[in-house]
Amino acid sequence: MKAAILVESLTGNTWHAAEKVADLLAQERWSITGLSKVKQPDYGSIQEADLVLVGTWVHGAFVFGQAPWAMSNIANLPAMRGKRAVGFCTFALDPGKALDKLDRALGDTGAYVIGGMALSRSKLDRHSEIFAERLLDAVALT
Repeated sequence: MKAAILVESLTGNTWHAAEKVADLLAQERWSITGLSKVKQPDYGSIQEADLVLVGTWVHGAFVFGQAPWAMSNIANLPAMRGKRAVGFCTFALDPGKALDKLDRALGDTGAYVIGGMALSRSKLDRHSEIFAERLLDAVALT
């Protein structure tokens, strides 16, 4: 399996999670075609990949309005019709509906979205491991 990973990170947490997930997938003999910013995607790695992971951080008010950062950049990703995609977001207090919004944005690119996960900043390593495990299971089922 080949995966491209696109990330937007403010403080480094989302990038750290992406690297951790990439390492865990590589241990399962996946090939990581590229790790790049959502704002500056590596188009070749997306084209080569079977699966595209897109990670971002959650911004917005705690009570309402949480959203994944870089939604306009995600909307400008190349058409991914026929590709599987999965989103993940990192958050401090509450992700709200950010993951649902990210999944919709990925679906709007034409990708087949197979799930995703919100990763708590305070449990980043453990949640990255859980995310990788769920991703492996989801790919095995599709």
